[in-house]
Amino acid sequence: MESFEQLLDHTIFKYKEFVFSLKSLLVIVMAILFTMALLWVIKKILFRKRKAMDASKYGSLISVFQIIKYVVWIITILIILESFGLKLTVLLAGSAALLVGVGLGLQSTFNDFISGIILLFEGSIRVGDILEVDQDLIEITKIGLRTSEALNRDDIVVIIPNSTITNNKVINWSHQSHKTRFRIKVGVAYGSDIDLVEKLLKESAQEHPEVIEHDKIKARFLDFGNSSLDFELLFFSQNIFRIENVKSDIRKAINQKFNDNKVNIPFPQLDLHIKSGK
Repeated sequence: MESFEQLLDHTIFKYKEFVFSLKSLLVIVMAILFTMALLWVIKKILFRKRKAMDASKYGSLISVFQIIKYVVWIITILIILESFGLKLTVLLAGSAALLVGVGLGLQSTFNDFISGIILLFEGSIRVGDILEVDQDLIEITKIGLRTSEALNRDDIVVIIPNSTITNNKVINWSHQSHKTRFRIKVGVAYGSDIDLVEKLLKESAQEHPEVIEHDKIKARFLDFGNSSLDFELLFFSQNIFRIENVKSDIRKAINQKFNDNKVNIPFPQLDLHIKSGK
């Protein structure tokens, strides 16, 4: 037994009064394992009804778990340092000047960290939300302390500094509702039957499986264009992230119905009149 205690007291590293032994290493390993097990249990409790959750609640729980994880790890690190006899107040006071210098040099990074905390606590942006950032549509997959990860419509992972989300204008397509209204514009030749065009536009949207609330589908006669009568088709869909595929399918249906019903989509035209001189 004494030999085992002596083995645990074996010094691995020593600096002045600080001694790092096998016992210290064992304490660190046990603390890390205990923290990981605790977080695993918390995660299982939070997400025990994952299949019954809607997307917004799931995103909120992920943010809550991220906050809990950071707090638990900070407490674990503090406990480990205290167990080694390190006085945190003395350590912070001694490194105050260093922290000020580092803070001045890493203002943007520090801003990202604060923005990450704001995102996690505020809950205005959650995992699974569809955002429009710099004219790019992305789906948030992870919110970290400094950066967030997202997936764009080309299935490319985008790393976004959190300050970009909090400081700039960002459209959250998922914030208020799981459905959004979209529009498709099309022009037809002068002389076309307006009522027939509106009927064909509505039918094209109604036939698509991703279009919802058929009674709210609208076809509007917008204006008299330079070379066409301009129309607009409005419809609701829940497939926000892949809506361009839905629009493409509807445009195909519109083109086919126009061809079947002899409705022409005109080419841009410009009349040039030439007068001969005397």
